[in-house]
Amino acid sequence: MRTLKEKGLAGLKRWLLMSVAAIMVISVFAGCSGTNSEGTAAQKETGGNSGTAKADAPLELTLMLPIFKTNYPKDGSPVAAEIEQKTGTKIHFEWVPNASYTDKFNITLASGKLPSIIYVPDVKASSFVNAAKSGAFWEVGPYLKDYKNLSQANPVILKNSSIEGKNYGIYRGRPLGRNGMVFRSDWLEKVGQQTPQTVDDFYNMLKAFKEKDPDGNGQADTYGMVLVKWTGGWASGFDTIKLWYGSPNKWGVKDGKLVPEHQYPEYLEALKFMKKLYDEKLINSDFAVMDSAKWTDPIVNNKAGVIVDVVDTGARIDDKIHAALEKEGKDEPDKHFVDVSGGVTGTDGQLHTLPTSGFSGILAIPKSSVKNEAELKKILAFLDRLNEGDMQTMLGYGLEGKHYTLVDGFIERSADTVLLESEVEGLNQMLTYIPEDISKKVKETPLRIKQAEVLKANEALVVVNPAESFISSVYSQKGSQLDNIINDARIKFIVGQIDEAALLSAFEVWNKTGGDDLVKEMNELYAKADQ
Repeated sequence: MRTLKEKGLAGLKRWLLMSVAAIMVISVFAGCSGTNSEGTAAQKETGGNSGTAKADAPLELTLMLPIFKTNYPKDGSPVAAEIEQKTGTKIHFEWVPNASYTDKFNITLASGKLPSIIYVPDVKASSFVNAAKSGAFWEVGPYLKDYKNLSQANPVILKNSSIEGKNYGIYRGRPLGRNGMVFRSDWLEKVGQQTPQTVDDFYNMLKAFKEKDPDGNGQADTYGMVLVKWTGGWASGFDTIKLWYGSPNKWGVKDGKLVPEHQYPEYLEALKFMKKLYDEKLINSDFAVMDSAKWTDPIVNNKAGVIVDVVDTGARIDDKIHAALEKEGKDEPDKHFVDVSGGVTGTDGQLHTLPTSGFSGILAIPKSSVKNEAELKKILAFLDRLNEGDMQTMLGYGLEGKHYTLVDGFIERSADTVLLESEVEGLNQMLTYIPEDISKKVKETPLRIKQAEVLKANEALVVVNPAESFISSVYSQKGSQLDNIINDARIKFIVGQIDEAALLSAFEVWNKTGGDDLVKEMNELYAKADQ
């Protein structure tokens, strides 16, 4: 027989074993809370803090993202709160107006006080390249294989978004043939014209939109095309229009050598066309300072009729026009007020469209704010979770019953644009769509079907940048300065502050400031890549 002491020890052992088992069960359920069903790294990492913190403590994140509206979702607002609940996080958003994002990004980078996740608009910009190569950001490439969705990233886009073969962030996937032309189809009908097919047709449309009272109010208060703050990127409009004139996309190839676009005569011809539009008041005179958050306002408010931008903005503008008319009791639900096309043909009779790189910036993770590998993995798990269909739908459209309803499986958005701007719009800026967009969709109206057709057709018509994947040390050091020389000169030329001779002189300044060295280095990289 056992002694009382032995019985006591046996009882203590049983109690300890039961306690350990209970803790293990609790841990298992805590680990599965709010995760996917596949047992990936996303399950294991999201929702907890490491070290001595409680297992269910939320992962605190700060995200710096661009915003395209003057209103935006606040911390803890309904959709943001639901994101936090589903991902086990506590999120603080640092929203930055898109028009000034690059400046804010560089200031933030220089300050050293970086968020947990920061949107990088230009992965090839010298400021980011230098910071990444000096070790300021986590190289995420080796970790992607451990996550259900991120492991399916497109290898071509990974290469395009890399720096010397290394990925310092998660790319935000976008359709390759996304750019084109959006225009008021009701205006075009009113002035008696058809969808433009050539540059001349395009010009005539803009002219008619200014001179033929397309809104029918009897006043000379309309103009042709809206442009926004001149960024030197694809969003400025000019970088699509220049291709209609036969200009290359950033770099062209002559006699086997890379040549910068501004050294092509076709580029100059496109600038002259833009100057003509400005002189004839067919575009807004304040384009160089106009905030892109207000880009669509003149279209919706019957002031302008055309935007050269991403094709999918067409349906968004159309929705806003319908919402405005509905408030006035004048809506025609079955009518589209907007149409889209891939662009117009140039002098060679061909349509040339501006491609994306397959991505729109990256989401980078700074080492100054994310101190160790364990924290990095939790953030990657968070980004991986956002690629699930339910999260893509929520970040794109909000909450069912509040921001949209489902009708026959399709989304019908609320007509309350203020509600959508203050609680939903902008949250999609942290979506990467890897491997693809699997969110629920708005009903396939004729306009949305047309958009999809244009996007697909554009893929065969894009003008690629032959130097897309190259990283230049010269550009890393002097890229911002070189870009500013060109951008400032072309703005001044368009608005008439300098003539053609002064414009060409500015191009010479570009050469002497480091442009010649850049061309030399890019051709060395081009020669190596061709071997």
